[in-house]
Amino acid sequence: MVKYIIKKLLMMIPMLLLISFIVFYGLQLTGIDPINFMVSPEVLSSNKDNIDALRESLGLNDPLIVQYFHWLINCLQGDLGYSFDGSSIVSIISVRLPYTFELAGYSLVFSAILGIGIGIISAIRQNGIIDYVGRVLAVLGQAVPQFLVGIILIQIFAIKLGIFPSGNRVSPEATNPFIDAFLHLFLPVVTLTIGMVAVLMRYARNTMLDVLNCDYIKTARSKGIPEWKVYLKHGFRNAMKPVLVILVFRIPMLVGGSVVIESVFSYPGIGLTMTDAIVSGDYPIVLVTTMIIAGTMLICSFMVDVFNALLDPRVRLSE
Repeated sequence: MVKYIIKKLLMMIPMLLLISFIVFYGLQLTGIDPINFMVSPEVLSSNKDNIDALRESLGLNDPLIVQYFHWLINCLQGDLGYSFDGSSIVSIISVRLPYTFELAGYSLVFSAILGIGIGIISAIRQNGIIDYVGRVLAVLGQAVPQFLVGIILIQIFAIKLGIFPSGNRVSPEATNPFIDAFLHLFLPVVTLTIGMVAVLMRYARNTMLDVLNCDYIKTARSKGIPEWKVYLKHGFRNAMKPVLVILVFRIPMLVGGSVVIESVFSYPGIGLTMTDAIVSGDYPIVLVTTMIIAGTMLICSFMVDVFNALLDPRVRLSE
């Protein structure tokens, strides 16, 4: 198992390097010149010799591969550089990244509780009201895009009813920061949760139904074991293994989805930072935020592989 984990970790290194080079090269093709952001147009037109010297000192005249390795070495040393407005990228990321993890973390917890809970109840009470309602909601949750769900929630609960704020993380005039942060988080978390609940609900229901039709469940019932114990001890425990795999599989999509949701709700996480940087052409921030999101998704994929290997030894033995 240790060899399997080490192998998977080592495989992430060339993947990250390849992604970083592709993103770095792609951003260079946009033709954005950092000098235009660092120097005023008047200075650009009147001090060409000084501008050329500045470009040379920043390494902008070096070949692309040299610029890439210069950036990579600085990143490995903890120097992520500066945005075009002069702000340290490390300071920006240190503030914004925890907000994204907060949003994704709450969505993961609530979707797991609601999706698995409703799915199990739907299986136990098959063809009941909860089952029918759950199946309808599951189809709608998977069919409607997340950004559209977010816009609808803003229209209803923020604009028409005025219950929740439509953007940002805290209000400047907030007297209770904890409650204010909860109100700002509510709609983005609900938006992210809905899609994931739909998937988990269907898998939990179908898996639980398969387990309940197994012979050992019938044997347990024939022994006179109480029905609640049959569901909890024999049914739920065995049904959760594949559902937990699906839950871990959805984490990368949850992280990716948070980028869109942060833009919809103007939530100041790493996703909104990246989209704002794309709009403004601030490619140093785009490069770093893209690498953070890609690295997070690779780590989540690594967790999926390890989780699968723990549940099924054949996975690690086949590689």
